[in-house]
Amino acid sequence: MMGADITERPRRTPVRQFSVFADNKVGRLNELVQLLAKHGVHILAFSQLDTTECTIMRFIVDYHGEARDLLRERGYAFSEVEVIAVEIASEADLKHITAALVEAEINIHYLYPFIMRPQGKSGLAISLEDNDMATDILNCKGLKVLDQDDLAR
Repeated sequence: MMGADITERPRRTPVRQFSVFADNKVGRLNELVQLLAKHGVHILAFSQLDTTECTIMRFIVDYHGEARDLLRERGYAFSEVEVIAVEIASEADLKHITAALVEAEINIHYLYPFIMRPQGKSGLAISLEDNDMATDILNCKGLKVLDQDDLAR
């Protein structure tokens, strides 16, 4: 009896998002941007949430290993999580993305746009409750889910 032919999903390098926690002071964002730029790390997607006491800067970079090392060396308080990144050709793709996720009953925690990507294409960073299922659903709907290698320059 022959065994079932099982095709494994190709191994992808997940997109990593950093969340830096800092006091809400003038110049904090500039310090972070300058630090990363000085070391050749480019911020591709960015979102910031302010309160009166602190700020959370969420961002995706082209080289997450280097960014992680810099944040640790400089003593930044940060966390790192996997998110998905979806390439978008136009604003109409947002409708297709959200419809596919609702159909699959996958909750969106938050999303934010890419500032820029290689070759000038747009994208959305999305925090979800199930990245693997969302990736499968979006790919089946003809949407391109990016991995970290797609973001490297």
